[in-house]
Amino acid sequence: MKNLMIVGGTGFLGYYSALEALRKGYKVASLSLDDINLEGWYPKEIDVHYGDVFEMSEEELTELFKGFDYLIYSVGPDDRVTPKAPSYDFFHERLVVHPTRLFTAARKAGVKKAVVFNSYFATFDRLYPEKKIGERHPYVKCRIEQAKSLIEAGGDEMEVVVLELPYIFGAMPERTPLWKDVFVERFFKGKFVFFPKGGTTMIHVKHIGEAAIGALENGKGGERYPIGDLNESFDYMLKAFCDGLHAKKIICHAGKRIAAWGANQFVAKPEAKKGNQAGLDFKYLMLDIMSEKMYIPEEEIEKNSKLLGFGRGGVYEGIIEAMEKAYPNGYPEKKAKKSE
Repeated sequence: MKNLMIVGGTGFLGYYSALEALRKGYKVASLSLDDINLEGWYPKEIDVHYGDVFEMSEEELTELFKGFDYLIYSVGPDDRVTPKAPSYDFFHERLVVHPTRLFTAARKAGVKKAVVFNSYFATFDRLYPEKKIGERHPYVKCRIEQAKSLIEAGGDEMEVVVLELPYIFGAMPERTPLWKDVFVERFFKGKFVFFPKGGTTMIHVKHIGEAAIGALENGKGGERYPIGDLNESFDYMLKAFCDGLHAKKIICHAGKRIAAWGANQFVAKPEAKKGNQAGLDFKYLMLDIMSEKMYIPEEEIEKNSKLLGFGRGGVYEGIIEAMEKAYPNGYPEKKAKKSE
């Protein structure tokens, strides 16, 4: 029996990783926060342990991980979180310091292979060094540092495989998709949706679960694998959001400099007044990333799909799933009209 511990196994990515692991015959356990009711939907076969990995000691983690062959680390935060300034300190602590302690504990406990979910912004930092993505964005800098630190923490005894993830869609029981608060509630309030004229790589969450188990079985320690289902424009994504919301919106584009000004004026400055700082610098995010069709190369996606054994497709359906989960009673279109 292959014993697998999923850190964050009741979360969005961890849940789909757990489902795939069970399908592949793993014995699965989860270390999670006790923040949702698992009755009636979460697989009974999974042994759930409760704890906060940001507070547990290395000794506690080492003891818990004894007897496990494999580990998947599926704990955030991601770039949609806006912490108190300086954001680098926040992301460094949660993406580098605490996970490094946890991976050190896993190695000491005898875990042989581990997978960590990272970000495709690290992919773009390698592909486009002239954009200085890691230098300009604290969140990306911490993701780059995370991969390096966790690979080093594994040493010679524990292989560490890094999956670099793009925009993720789909839904799960009991949890409201983050897209509701950080995206729909921000951009869809009025008749017009103002958004940059770029594009991105997207994936359905079920394929992340497949890739995670594939990385345990076929991934090479120390390697970073960008994964995705689809490279498409933001227009494609926004139209799918509208379909999922059953909302009629007019999609409008602004030039990259206007978009940068608007993001700074209406997002960054209000957050700064509250003492907050995003992990992505909005000026350079709009100028260098969001206004361009910045994709993981198709040949890289296809190569990794074959190696790791994850399927492709279903992004549109995943967006619909997310919107129906976020607004089970329908999108409040009347409320949106009043705010215009």
